[in-house]
Amino acid sequence: MHYLIGDLQGCCDALDRLLAEIGFSASRDHVHVLGDLVNRGPGSLATLQRLQELGGAATVLLGNHDLHLLAVAHGVRPPHRRDTLDDILEHPQREAWLAWLRQGRLADMACGWLLVHAGVVPQGDAATTLARAAEVEALLQGPALDEFLPRMYGNTPARWSDELRGVDRLRCIVNVLTRLRFCAADGTLEFDTKEGADAAPPGFAPWFEHPHRATAGQPVAFGHWSTLGLINRPDLLALDTGCVWGGALTAVRVDGGRREVTQVRCTQAQAPF
Repeated sequence: MHYLIGDLQGCCDALDRLLAEIGFSASRDHVHVLGDLVNRGPGSLATLQRLQELGGAATVLLGNHDLHLLAVAHGVRPPHRRDTLDDILEHPQREAWLAWLRQGRLADMACGWLLVHAGVVPQGDAATTLARAAEVEALLQGPALDEFLPRMYGNTPARWSDELRGVDRLRCIVNVLTRLRFCAADGTLEFDTKEGADAAPPGFAPWFEHPHRATAGQPVAFGHWSTLGLINRPDLLALDTGCVWGGALTAVRVDGGRREVTQVRCTQAQAPF
Protein backbone atom coordinates (compact mmCIF):
# COMPACT_ATOMS: atom_id res chain seq x y z
CA MET A 1 0.00 0.00 0.00
CA HIS A 2 1.22 3.49 -0.86
CA TYR A 3 0.61 6.43 1.43
CA LEU A 4 1.29 10.13 0.85
CA ILE A 5 2.13 12.07 4.02
CA GLY A 6 2.13 15.83 4.50
CA ASP A 7 4.69 18.10 6.16
CA LEU A 8 6.34 16.56 9.25
CA GLN A 9 8.44 19.54 10.39
CA GLY A 10 10.17 17.57 13.12
CA CYS A 11 6.99 16.08 14.63
CA CYS A 12 8.37 12.56 15.02
CA ASP A 13 5.87 11.55 17.67
CA ALA A 14 3.00 12.35 15.31
CA LEU A 15 4.73 10.39 12.53
CA ASP A 16 5.07 7.33 14.76
CA ARG A 17 1.42 7.53 15.77
CA LEU A 18 0.31 7.99 12.18
CA LEU A 19 2.31 4.96 11.02
CA ALA A 20 0.76 2.93 13.82
CA GLU A 21 -2.73 4.17 12.91
CA ILE A 22 -2.40 3.01 9.29
CA GLY A 23 -0.81 -0.27 10.36
CA PHE A 24 2.31 0.50 8.36
CA SER A 25 4.62 -2.41 7.54
CA ALA A 26 7.98 -1.67 5.91
CA SER A 27 7.90 -5.07 4.24
CA ARG A 28 4.58 -4.36 2.56
CA ASP A 29 3.91 -0.62 2.43
CA HIS A 30 5.57 2.56 1.15
CA VAL A 31 5.31 6.12 2.43
CA HIS A 32 5.98 9.19 0.30
CA VAL A 33 6.66 12.25 2.47
CA LEU A 34 5.98 15.54 0.70
CA GLY A 35 8.81 17.64 2.13
CA ASP A 36 9.57 19.82 5.14
CA LEU A 37 10.83 16.87 7.11
CA VAL A 38 12.48 19.08 9.72
CA ASN A 39 12.24 22.36 11.64
CA ARG A 40 9.82 24.07 14.01
CA GLY A 41 8.80 20.82 15.66
CA PRO A 42 10.64 19.26 18.64
CA GLY A 43 12.28 16.27 16.93
CA SER A 44 14.06 17.17 13.72
CA LEU A 45 16.85 14.63 14.20
CA ALA A 46 14.47 11.95 15.46
CA THR A 47 12.35 12.45 12.34
CA LEU A 48 15.33 11.91 10.03
CA GLN A 49 16.36 8.85 12.04
CA ARG A 50 12.86 7.39 11.81
CA LEU A 51 12.66 7.93 8.06
CA GLN A 52 16.11 6.48 7.51
CA GLU A 53 15.11 3.40 9.52
CA LEU A 54 12.30 2.79 7.02
CA GLY A 55 14.92 2.32 4.29
CA GLY A 56 13.45 1.60 0.89
CA ALA A 57 9.92 1.77 2.28
CA ALA A 58 10.12 5.58 2.42
CA THR A 59 10.68 8.20 -0.26
CA VAL A 60 11.15 11.81 0.81
CA LEU A 61 10.82 15.08 -1.01
CA LEU A 62 12.72 18.16 0.13
CA GLY A 63 10.87 21.31 1.13
CA ASN A 64 11.97 24.84 1.89
CA HIS A 65 12.76 23.99 5.52
CA ASP A 66 15.00 21.11 4.46
CA LEU A 67 16.91 23.37 2.07
CA HIS A 68 17.13 25.96 4.86
CA LEU A 69 18.85 23.34 7.02
CA LEU A 70 21.44 22.75 4.29
CA ALA A 71 21.98 26.49 3.90
CA VAL A 72 22.45 27.01 7.65
CA ALA A 73 24.77 24.01 7.89
CA HIS A 74 26.91 25.42 5.09
CA GLY A 75 27.09 28.82 6.75
CA VAL A 76 25.26 30.77 4.06
CA ARG A 77 22.08 31.50 6.07
CA PRO A 78 21.77 32.50 9.73
CA PRO A 79 19.55 30.33 11.92
CA HIS A 80 16.05 31.69 12.43
CA ARG A 81 15.04 32.33 16.03
CA ARG A 82 12.29 29.71 15.70
CA ASP A 83 14.49 27.03 14.14
CA THR A 84 14.67 23.66 15.89
CA LEU A 85 17.67 22.29 14.01
CA ASP A 86 20.35 22.21 16.71
CA ASP A 87 19.91 18.49 17.37
CA ILE A 88 21.07 17.88 13.79
CA LEU A 89 23.65 20.66 13.52
CA GLU A 90 25.34 19.68 16.80
CA HIS A 91 25.21 15.92 16.27
CA PRO A 92 28.57 14.10 15.97
CA GLN A 93 27.35 12.52 12.71
CA ARG A 94 25.81 15.71 11.33
CA GLU A 95 27.62 15.37 8.00
CA ALA A 96 26.15 11.93 7.51
CA TRP A 97 22.65 13.25 8.21
CA LEU A 98 23.15 16.15 5.82
CA ALA A 99 24.45 13.77 3.17
CA TRP A 100 21.37 11.58 3.62
CA LEU A 101 19.11 14.61 3.30
CA ARG A 102 20.81 15.66 0.07
CA GLN A 103 19.60 12.43 -1.54
CA GLY A 104 15.97 13.59 -1.27
CA ARG A 105 13.86 14.28 -4.34
CA LEU A 106 12.37 17.59 -5.51
CA ALA A 107 9.53 15.86 -7.39
CA ASP A 108 8.39 12.28 -7.83
CA MET A 109 5.64 10.04 -9.18
CA ALA A 110 3.68 7.50 -7.16
CA CYS A 111 0.66 5.49 -8.29
CA GLY A 112 -0.05 8.00 -11.04
CA TRP A 113 0.30 11.03 -8.74
CA LEU A 114 2.80 13.81 -9.37
CA LEU A 115 4.33 14.67 -6.00
CA VAL A 116 5.85 18.07 -5.18
CA HIS A 117 6.36 20.01 -1.99
CA ALA A 118 4.81 23.31 -3.11
CA GLY A 119 3.60 23.60 -6.70
CA VAL A 120 4.20 23.52 -10.44
CA VAL A 121 4.27 26.29 -13.03
CA PRO A 122 1.38 26.48 -15.51
CA GLN A 123 3.69 25.60 -18.41
CA GLY A 124 5.06 22.42 -16.82
CA ASP A 125 3.52 18.99 -17.32
CA ALA A 126 4.53 16.02 -15.18
CA ALA A 127 7.46 14.96 -17.37
CA THR A 128 9.01 18.42 -17.53
CA THR A 129 8.45 18.95 -13.80
CA LEU A 130 10.35 15.75 -13.04
CA ALA A 131 13.12 16.69 -15.47
CA ARG A 132 13.57 20.14 -13.94
CA ALA A 133 13.55 18.67 -10.46
CA ALA A 134 16.30 16.27 -11.52
CA GLU A 135 18.52 19.23 -12.44
CA VAL A 136 18.40 20.49 -8.85
CA GLU A 137 18.68 16.99 -7.39
CA ALA A 138 21.94 16.46 -9.30
CA LEU A 139 23.24 19.76 -7.96
CA LEU A 140 22.32 18.91 -4.36
CA GLN A 141 24.14 15.61 -4.61
CA GLY A 142 27.21 16.99 -6.35
CA PRO A 143 30.25 19.14 -5.54
CA ALA A 144 28.70 22.44 -6.76
CA LEU A 145 26.30 22.74 -3.81
CA ASP A 146 28.55 25.13 -1.87
CA GLU A 147 28.63 27.47 -4.84
CA PHE A 148 24.87 27.38 -5.39
CA LEU A 149 23.53 27.72 -1.83
CA PRO A 150 24.55 31.39 -1.35
CA ARG A 151 22.71 32.24 -4.58
CA MET A 152 19.67 30.04 -4.05
CA TYR A 153 17.55 32.67 -2.28
CA GLY A 154 15.54 35.43 -3.94
CA ASN A 155 12.21 35.84 -5.74
CA THR A 156 13.60 36.27 -9.23
CA PRO A 157 13.08 35.27 -11.98
CA ALA A 158 9.39 35.99 -11.43
CA ARG A 159 8.30 33.86 -14.38
CA TRP A 160 9.45 30.53 -15.71
CA SER A 161 11.03 30.43 -19.17
CA ASP A 162 12.63 27.51 -20.94
CA GLU A 163 15.36 29.97 -21.93
CA LEU A 164 16.54 30.37 -18.33
CA ARG A 165 20.08 29.16 -17.72
CA GLY A 166 22.54 28.86 -14.87
CA VAL A 167 21.72 30.04 -11.37
CA ASP A 168 18.54 31.86 -12.46
CA ARG A 169 17.14 28.63 -13.87
CA LEU A 170 18.02 26.58 -10.80
CA ARG A 171 16.69 29.22 -8.39
CA CYS A 172 13.40 29.38 -10.28
CA ILE A 173 13.03 25.60 -10.16
CA VAL A 174 13.70 25.57 -6.42
CA ASN A 175 11.24 28.41 -5.80
CA VAL A 176 8.47 26.74 -7.77
CA LEU A 177 8.88 23.29 -6.26
CA THR A 178 9.45 24.37 -2.65
CA ARG A 179 7.85 27.83 -2.18
CA LEU A 180 5.07 28.49 -4.71
CA ARG A 181 1.52 29.32 -3.62
CA PHE A 182 0.09 31.92 -6.00
CA CYS A 183 0.45 32.47 -9.73
CA ALA A 184 -0.94 35.03 -12.19
CA ALA A 185 -2.65 34.22 -15.48
CA ASP A 186 0.50 35.22 -17.40
CA GLY A 187 2.62 32.83 -15.31
CA THR A 188 4.07 35.43 -12.93
CA LEU A 189 4.95 33.77 -9.63
CA GLU A 190 4.27 35.17 -6.14
CA PHE A 191 6.19 34.00 -3.09
CA ASP A 192 5.38 36.42 -0.27
CA THR A 193 1.74 35.69 0.63
CA LYS A 194 1.35 32.82 3.11
CA GLU A 195 -2.34 33.04 3.98
CA GLY A 196 -5.09 30.87 2.52
CA ALA A 197 -6.42 30.79 -1.01
CA ASP A 198 -8.85 33.66 -0.39
CA ALA A 199 -5.92 35.97 0.42
CA ALA A 200 -4.59 35.96 -3.14
CA PRO A 201 -2.99 39.29 -4.13
CA PRO A 202 -4.81 41.18 -6.90
CA GLY A 203 -4.34 39.40 -10.22
CA PHE A 204 -3.17 36.15 -8.62
CA ALA A 205 -4.79 32.83 -7.77
CA PRO A 206 -3.59 29.55 -6.26
CA TRP A 207 -1.24 27.87 -8.73
CA PHE A 208 -3.56 24.87 -9.02
CA GLU A 209 -6.44 27.10 -10.19
CA HIS A 210 -4.57 28.42 -13.24
CA PRO A 211 -6.99 28.06 -16.20
CA HIS A 212 -4.36 26.69 -18.57
CA ARG A 213 -2.25 24.58 -16.22
CA ALA A 214 -0.42 21.87 -18.17
CA THR A 215 -0.93 19.45 -15.29
CA ALA A 216 -4.72 19.85 -15.37
CA GLY A 217 -6.11 16.31 -15.25
CA GLN A 218 -2.82 14.98 -13.89
CA PRO A 219 -3.28 14.03 -10.23
CA VAL A 220 -0.97 16.26 -8.15
CA ALA A 221 -0.25 16.04 -4.43
CA PHE A 222 1.59 18.73 -2.49
CA GLY A 223 2.25 20.07 1.00
CA HIS A 224 3.74 23.41 2.09
CA TRP A 225 0.49 25.40 2.40
CA SER A 226 -0.89 24.72 5.88
CA THR A 227 -3.48 27.52 5.71
CA LEU A 228 -5.28 25.65 2.93
CA GLY A 229 -6.07 22.70 5.14
CA LEU A 230 -6.85 19.35 3.59
CA ILE A 231 -7.92 19.44 -0.05
CA ASN A 232 -9.12 16.06 -1.26
CA ARG A 233 -10.20 16.23 -4.91
CA PRO A 234 -10.05 13.45 -7.50
CA ASP A 235 -6.90 14.95 -9.05
CA LEU A 236 -5.59 17.24 -6.28
CA LEU A 237 -4.39 16.56 -2.75
CA ALA A 238 -3.16 19.30 -0.41
CA LEU A 239 -1.69 17.50 2.58
CA ASP A 240 -0.01 20.07 4.82
CA THR A 241 -2.66 20.14 7.52
CA GLY A 242 -0.58 22.16 9.99
CA CYS A 243 0.63 19.43 12.32
CA VAL A 244 3.34 21.58 13.87
CA TRP A 245 0.87 24.46 14.37
CA GLY A 246 -1.64 22.40 16.34
CA GLY A 247 -3.38 20.79 13.39
CA ALA A 248 -3.09 17.23 12.17
CA LEU A 249 -0.61 15.03 10.34
CA THR A 250 -2.30 13.48 7.33
CA ALA A 251 -1.71 10.33 5.31
CA VAL A 252 -3.68 9.37 2.21
CA ARG A 253 -3.61 5.93 0.65
CA VAL A 254 -3.56 6.27 -3.13
CA ASP A 255 -2.92 2.81 -4.56
CA GLY A 256 -5.35 0.35 -6.06
CA GLY A 257 -8.00 2.96 -6.84
CA ARG A 258 -8.71 3.45 -3.16
CA ARG A 259 -8.59 6.79 -1.31
CA GLU A 260 -8.25 6.48 2.45
CA VAL A 261 -7.51 9.52 4.64
CA THR A 262 -5.97 9.02 8.07
CA GLN A 263 -5.10 11.82 10.48
CA VAL A 264 -3.53 12.15 13.93
CA ARG A 265 -3.42 15.29 16.00
CA CYS A 266 -0.10 16.82 16.97
CA THR A 267 0.52 16.89 20.72
CA GLN A 268 3.67 19.04 20.65
CA ALA A 269 2.56 21.98 18.56
CA GLN A 270 4.12 25.42 18.35
CA ALA A 271 2.19 28.67 18.37
CA PRO A 272 1.82 29.93 14.78
CA PHE A 273 3.50 33.27 15.55
